[in-house]
Amino acid sequence: MSKTSAAITAVGAYVPEYVLTNQILETMVDTNDEWITTRTGIKERRILKEEGKGTSFLAINAAKDLINKKGINPKDIELVIVATATPDMKAASTAAFTASEIGAVNAFSFDLDAACSSFLFGMSVAAKYIESGTYKNVLLIGADKMSSMINYKDRATCIIFGDGAGAVLFEPNNEGLGLKDEYLRSDGTGREFLQATYGGSVHPITHEAIDEGGHYAFQEGRTVFKNAVFNMADATVKILERNNLTKENVDWLVAHQANKRIIDATANRIELEDKKVMMNIHKYGNTTSATLPLLLNDYENQLKKGDNLIFAAFGGGFIWGSIFLKWAYN
Repeated sequence: MSKTSAAITAVGAYVPEYVLTNQILETMVDTNDEWITTRTGIKERRILKEEGKGTSFLAINAAKDLINKKGINPKDIELVIVATATPDMKAASTAAFTASEIGAVNAFSFDLDAACSSFLFGMSVAAKYIESGTYKNVLLIGADKMSSMINYKDRATCIIFGDGAGAVLFEPNNEGLGLKDEYLRSDGTGREFLQATYGGSVHPITHEAIDEGGHYAFQEGRTVFKNAVFNMADATVKILERNNLTKENVDWLVAHQANKRIIDATANRIELEDKKVMMNIHKYGNTTSATLPLLLNDYENQLKKGDNLIFAAFGGGFIWGSIFLKWAYN
């Protein structure tokens, strides 16, 4: 019998109803549709507007979508991981609440925060539980309510981010499908360039911090862009080289949707044609932990058993990497 690998066997997703278009943003900050589209590739993003609803609401609905499509009994789910940079609370697990709300009463659960690489790193963690034989059904959800940390008077950030969630189910596979290799990296010296400073243990929330907008996300765009372009492309090349893959036998690039120019640069580095590059940034913007599973959900009907998928992501920290996965179902 071949070695047990961890394969994705189902996907689900949820995005809020409210659509924040570039035209609406033109009435809020000094920007315009042409500038946003040219610089980022984003045309609109979804925003969770309802009071009292946070990341868990997005995660729960994405999980329910997967459960309904797959027909799995929630009681058979053994582990729930919520990859997120915007947990419901500073303390009290978003994943634990999510698991309870979807009826995964036999699962243990935890949150995983690696900024925009959260879902990518979560894939690695989920796969290890499957490969070790410890569990057979692991639910990994990428969910973020980025609007909760965005200043809608700051045109450098408010044009980029949106809210959403995607979910995947990992199960054992003995056909040589599933997660094949990973290249994951981090460099903590980059955290000053992309962060939400206040609210953590170094800088607790104060009235002064709120008055100054210190609780909102901040990024130094040029530095982040330059590092994202180099590191996402570099990690992707390394994965291809380690697995003797060429542009001909890569079926899909599943890249974090932060900026279309970053995605294009990664694809160009491996000389991959546009039709093999998953893209939905124009619809959702950067949903942080949700970008990769939202791509899988949007492209699910085009995926074929045995397809070679190359995942790539980059996030604040800095944290980045690439994963090679063979798709497990039609």
